[in-house]
Amino acid sequence: MAEVEVTFKIKGIETLERDIRELGKLPQVAVSRSARAGANIALKAARKLAPYDLGYLRKGLTLKAEKTTKKGKKVYEVTFNRNYNSIFQKPYDHGRKKAYYPASQEWGFTVYGHYTPGYRYLRKSIDENKRAIELETLSTFGKEIDKKLGR
Repeated sequence: MAEVEVTFKIKGIETLERDIRELGKLPQVAVSRSARAGANIALKAARKLAPYDLGYLRKGLTLKAEKTTKKGKKVYEVTFNRNYNSIFQKPYDHGRKKAYYPASQEWGFTVYGHYTPGYRYLRKSIDENKRAIELETLSTFGKEIDKKLGR
């Protein structure tokens, strides 16, 4: 049998290698911005789905960043603003215990232990918008990479 030698030459391989090295130095800001862009979709949906009585539940929703020491990781959580705890927390049982209103609305329990179906507005905000959150996160991350590489 005859031996055949095949050689490939890829145009732009040097540019690709340089870009990959540059991406290794991608700042944490790019990761944070893309994670926050996706989390904002969930926040807006949660505010829209939250039960409305006086409006404090909708106003009290906020994004909180998880503290991490790992570079390249950023997680945001849709949670309740502590500034509204005077409204959200109510004493019962002669002041010995406190009921947390947002939790009871999400999961469906009452002060006296009775079950009421929960609204599940936080869970639905993620479940119903999962694809949009993923797309927005990836899109923003792509823009940040392009900005870093100077395109």
